[in-house]
Amino acid sequence: MERKLSVLTEKPFNAQTPPEALRSWITANAVFFCRNQSAMNSIVSLADWRITLRGEVEHPVEFAFDEILHMPRAIAANTFECSGNGRALLTEKASGNPWTIGGVGNAIWGGVWLKDLLEVARPNQNARHVVFEGMDEPLGSAKIKFIRSIPLEKAMTSTLLAYEMNGDPLPLEHGFPLRALPLGWFGANCTKWLNQITVLDRPYAGHYMDRVYRFFQKGQDPLSGPPVTEIPLKCIITQPVPGETLPFGRIIVLGAAYGGDSPIAEVNVSVDSGETWAPAAFIGPHEIHAWRQWQFVWEAKRKGRFSILARATDSQGNHQPMNAQWNVLGYGNNGVREHAVTVNVS
Repeated sequence: MERKLSVLTEKPFNAQTPPEALRSWITANAVFFCRNQSAMNSIVSLADWRITLRGEVEHPVEFAFDEILHMPRAIAANTFECSGNGRALLTEKASGNPWTIGGVGNAIWGGVWLKDLLEVARPNQNARHVVFEGMDEPLGSAKIKFIRSIPLEKAMTSTLLAYEMNGDPLPLEHGFPLRALPLGWFGANCTKWLNQITVLDRPYAGHYMDRVYRFFQKGQDPLSGPPVTEIPLKCIITQPVPGETLPFGRIIVLGAAYGGDSPIAEVNVSVDSGETWAPAAFIGPHEIHAWRQWQFVWEAKRKGRFSILARATDSQGNHQPMNAQWNVLGYGNNGVREHAVTVNVS
């Protein structure tokens, strides 16, 4: 069966993964969702490419790609998600691209730990945030460069600089030659086409740090809201799809659960709009920053219209909320009811 991305916008290119391609533990590169604020139309020569590391460091340094390849290698499974994923499922409209569930994917990433580069540069006592900047060209009349920063602690503990994706060189659309990847955090923090890292004594101040990628309400200054960082606890249903008509009898329900740095402990499923719940079974690998694939065998004993819900619980006993907390830009929708799937059994 041919699988194609569902295109939301052409320029910049934004497209989500079809539900059937989310049923595997690894999301194939060809159907991995794409989220862009800008454009990178040509492949840079690896012989010419350099990445600089400067700012609040004792030893500013520059690395060639070959030097990066000869550093200790790191491999990590990581699920990351567009912060606006699920925005179109909110009852109250929110601004932004109409993502449903396809703005998420899981891949095996190869690269180097950011801390290994930072240890060469030696952050000084003033170092607090690490800024990522890529080679991409801003779009729109304002020509605002996509630049974001993460706390130094995250940079030094679980942030990968990826040059491989699922065993292949990082595709251009996913950030070739190098992409920042703070594990378990929203894709807004995963800068593509990376060529400059700056260490600051404070968070970077700019449009994509202060005006967007923050949780805020109507009439509120965006800067007063918290930034999007770690992916919240969430569960999606990938089979069946909304509106599908299913034959009477045994029905297999599939899905995935994830939650940033929080390991998934269990998933429960309801086929009666939340009146009763039963445990799903996990299938596939278990890695700290990767989603847990699950399945639920439903014996449909009557015909009719059913609303299927799935709810995740993490290892700390936290439950996924039944309803999402709305915000102006529709970020972080992890509501159980918003992700319900209604089907017909005939």
